Amino acid sequence: MKLLEGKTAVVTGGARGIGRAIVLAFANQGANIAFSDLALDENTAALETELTKLGVKSKAYASNAANYDDSQSFIDQVAAEFGSIDILVNNAGITRDNLLMRMTEADWDLVINVNLKSVFNMTKAVQKYMLKQRSGSIINMSSVVGIEGNAGQSNYSSSKAGLIGFTKSIAQELGSRGIRVNAIAPGFIATPMTDKLPEDVRKGWVQTIPLRREGQPEDVADVCVFLGSKLSSYVTGQVISVCGGMHT
Repeated sequence: MKLLEGKTAVVTGGARGIGRAIVLAFANQGANIAFSDLALDENTAALETELTKLGVKSKAYASNAANYDDSQSFIDQVAAEFGSIDILVNNAGITRDNLLMRMTEADWDLVINVNLKSVFNMTKAVQKYMLKQRSGSIINMSSVVGIEGNAGQSNYSSSKAGLIGFTKSIAQELGSRGIRVNAIAPGFIATPMTDKLPEDVRKGWVQTIPLRREGQPEDVADVCVFLGSKLSSYVTGQVISVCGGMHT
């Protein structure tokens, strides 16, 4: 039997990058998938087609996780259409990097809303269903810069550090109802975002990583499978770094 057979997983920001890898990893382990992006486009359609070939139920939703009402509506639709929600991956996130002296208030607010408030919105929406069934796994996507900080990313680092505090607090609130809440802190993961970096910058980063390679989205997805499955039934309130030893 597959690790997530019969489970329903919700993944925000699921059409690209790490989110897409998580969606596919879950589906390969038998989970039915509801995933969201800001708009339905060729990426969401292509992923739906790929999921259908894997033999699982799936649906893409246009939803803004940073909007409270959108999040409530999205989760209610998923619960109605899939019957249950067993796993939530709060993966939606953006960057607007700049030194503090040049950072605008708009860029600060946008990153905090998309990266942190979205997790409040989605967790608030899903908990009523998980509380009723007395089970569930919530996985929040943090970052090693939320642990260590990084120059030029004060907004992003703050959002990811706040997410760790949120994870640990909600794990304590929901643990008695069989709901586990954990965070993953990826390091330097190869995505379309990192592909835009100059080659010398990428090589320099790799040299700081003990495993001497970039992480792949699948490296993060594999940890999500672990946290979403019974393999981690006694793991909650934790932050797991997926960084090749970049953070120790």
